[in-house]
Amino acid sequence: MFSLITKEVNSFLNSLIGYVVIMVFLTTIGLFIWVFPDTSFSLLDAGYANLDPLFIITPWVYMFLVPAVTMRLFAEERKSGTIELLLTRPLTELQVVVAKYLAGFVLVLFSLIPTLIYYYSVNQLSVPAGNVDSGSVWGSYLGLLFLAAGFVSIGVFSSAVTDNQVVAFIIAVFLCYFFYAGFDSISNLIASGTSASIIYQIGINAHYTSMSRGVIDTRDVVYFLSLIILFIMLTRTVIESRKW
Repeated sequence: MFSLITKEVNSFLNSLIGYVVIMVFLTTIGLFIWVFPDTSFSLLDAGYANLDPLFIITPWVYMFLVPAVTMRLFAEERKSGTIELLLTRPLTELQVVVAKYLAGFVLVLFSLIPTLIYYYSVNQLSVPAGNVDSGSVWGSYLGLLFLAAGFVSIGVFSSAVTDNQVVAFIIAVFLCYFFYAGFDSISNLIASGTSASIIYQIGINAHYTSMSRGVIDTRDVVYFLSLIILFIMLTRTVIESRKW
């Protein structure tokens, strides 16, 4: 299984699109945070040292970056016919899915690691230096990791249901948006009450926002793990359906 993970990561990093996707992500985030003036996301104009803009913008950028990373994982295999060869390896369908999933998560992680320089920069620019709520920042980074992991599971599932990478990308973007903001919007249409609260809690945004406060609640962790397992199992079902 490790060899399959390595193969997928190397395949992505050996292609131009891999670096383009990561650079587009970092450039977009960097422009909003450091370059564009007079915006609610500008750190230099905010007057106080925090990385809230990074954690507000990133989920929306990830809605496009993650599908771009994951769209080829199964769709390309299906289109080229190599998925049959892949499934003849001494691996179960679940192991193949998990390997593809972990490869996608590692690739998304590569895009997140360089943003640590933003934390260092804000930490140094604050007065006095180091006057940053580090607990909140690391909690938010952990929230981003879980968010990325959830989006990757959705992207892998979307790639498994079609042999067209563009279609896989569109499906993944829609599902990521729906799970992140869709339930939030639906809850706002319902009069406040138990039903609205339950629907809101089904969405990713509720749990990501909770973790972004720097407080790690086991309910949020369980939610993200459940979401990941749900889409991994759905992906396995799609792959197994080829035998039916």
